[in-house]
Amino acid sequence: MKRASQALFALLAAAALGGCAQGEAVEATSVLTAVAEQRDLVITAEATGSVEPVRTVEVKSKASGEITALHVDIGDVVEPGALLAEVDPRDVRNGYNQAEADIQVAQARMAIARAQLERADELVAAGVITAEEHEAKNLEFANAQAALVKAQTNLELAELRLSDVTIRAPSAGTILTKSVEVGQVIQSASQNVSGGAVLMLMANLNDMQVRTLVDETDMGEIRPGMVANVDVEAFPNRAFQGTVRKIEPQAVIQQNITMFPVIVTVENLDGLLRPGMNAEVEILIAEETGALTVPNNTVVQPRQVGPAATVLGLSTDAMQIDRSAWGELRRSIASVDASAGVEGAEPGAANGPAGQRAGAGTPPAGTEDIRAKVASGEISRDSARALFQAARAASGGQGGAGAGRATGRPGGGLEAAGGEGSHIQGAPGYREAVVFVVAEDGTTEPRAVLTGLSDWDFTQIVAGLAAGEQVAQIGAAQLQASQDAFLERVRQRRGGGPF
Repeated sequence: MKRASQALFALLAAAALGGCAQGEAVEATSVLTAVAEQRDLVITAEATGSVEPVRTVEVKSKASGEITALHVDIGDVVEPGALLAEVDPRDVRNGYNQAEADIQVAQARMAIARAQLERADELVAAGVITAEEHEAKNLEFANAQAALVKAQTNLELAELRLSDVTIRAPSAGTILTKSVEVGQVIQSASQNVSGGAVLMLMANLNDMQVRTLVDETDMGEIRPGMVANVDVEAFPNRAFQGTVRKIEPQAVIQQNITMFPVIVTVENLDGLLRPGMNAEVEILIAEETGALTVPNNTVVQPRQVGPAATVLGLSTDAMQIDRSAWGELRRSIASVDASAGVEGAEPGAANGPAGQRAGAGTPPAGTEDIRAKVASGEISRDSARALFQAARAASGGQGGAGAGRATGRPGGGLEAAGGEGSHIQGAPGYREAVVFVVAEDGTTEPRAVLTGLSDWDFTQIVAGLAAGEQVAQIGAAQLQASQDAFLERVRQRRGGGPF
C-alpha cells in the first residue's frame, strides 16, 4: 500500500509537470491576505439539554386507605423523616389491638402449659401417671410456645402497619409534584400488583444535572471531569459552572444524526436552577492563551499545495517544500520545551542523527535568554519557538544533508525524493500544514508549519510562522475546483481511470 501511494503521487506529479510543459497557462489572480496575530483560542463542544435533579424519589404509601391529612405542598423543602401525609389508621389500629389481645392470651396459655408440665414431671416420677400422659403435657407446652411466638410476630407486624399510615420523607429535598388530595383513597404499594399510587415526587435541588446530546464528532475529545459552562434563559447574564460526570455508552439517533447522552452536574446551592429549564452547555475541551493564529482559509494540507498554488496564480514549478522542514520544526519545539523546562518535553528528540545533521545538538545563541523569558512569563511558548527558529536560521541550522525534497503539484501530490519521512519525536499532537507567505515585495512562497488548536474561524500556528507575517487566503470552493479539474485531466490522459 505504501509503494502504491508513492507510485500514485509520482504519477500525479509527472502528469502535472507534463501539463505545465505543454503550455497550460495559469491566470494571475488577486491575492487576499491575512496577518498572523496572537489571540486566545478556546475550543468547546456545544450542546443543548434540560436541567433535572440528579436523583428523583417517588413517595408511595405501604398502607391502603383514605388520605386524612397532607402536611406539605409543592415547593416545600423537607428534612429526612419529616411528616408528609397520613392515611386513615382505623383498620390497622384495630389489627394492632387484636394482636395485643392475642399475645396476652398466648402468654396465659404458656404459663398454664408450663405449670401443667411441671406437675406431670412430678407425677410421672412418682408413678401416678403413665409416660404417654407425660408426653401429652410436653406437646401442649410446645404448642403454647409456638402460639406465643406467632402472637409476638403478629404484634410486630401490626406495629409496622400502624407506622405505615404516617408517611415520612425518605431523604432531604423539595416537593416537586403532588398527586393526591385529602379524602382520596389510595392502594398499598407493597400489596398491589401495579405498585400502588405515587403520592408525590421529591428531589434534592442542591445538586442538579443537565442531560445533553453531543454530536459523535465531538465525542473523541470529551472526558469525564471536564469543565463545562451552563447557561439558562432565565439568567442570561450568569454562567453556572458544571462538570462532565458521565458519558452514556448507547447512542441516540435523531433525524439521522448520531449523538451520545452526556451528563453534566451543576451545583445549585442558590436554588436558582429549576427542573425542566432549557440549558445550553459548553464543554471546555482545550484553550490556549496568546496563541499565534491565522484564518482557517490560509492553511492547506501538504497534499493541497499544488491546487492551492494554482488558485493563487503561482507557478507549480516553484512550489517546492523541503520535506524535512516539518521534522525540523518538531525538533525545534522539543528543544525549546527542553530548554524552558516545559512539562512533557522530550530533550533527547533533538540529539539523534537527524538532529545532529541539522545542528540541533548545539543550542543556538540566545537560548538562555529565551528560556529566562519563558520562565518569567514575559513571552509565551509560541513566541519562544519563533525566536528559537530565528536563532537557528541565523546560525545556519536549517536543512540537513540528504534531506528529502517535497514538491507540490496540482492534485496535492507530494513526491519525496529521499523517501518517506521518518517519525520525529516531540510535539506528537501537532499537525503538518502549509501556508503561503506573502512578502513585502509581493512575492508568495509556501512554508511548512505545524498547527495546533483550531476552531471555526482560526487555526493555531505552533511553529514555522512569526507574528505579523502576511499569509494568502485561499477560497475553499476554488481549492476544491482546482483539485477536481486536475483529477479530471489525469483521468482523460489515462483513459478514464486515475490508476
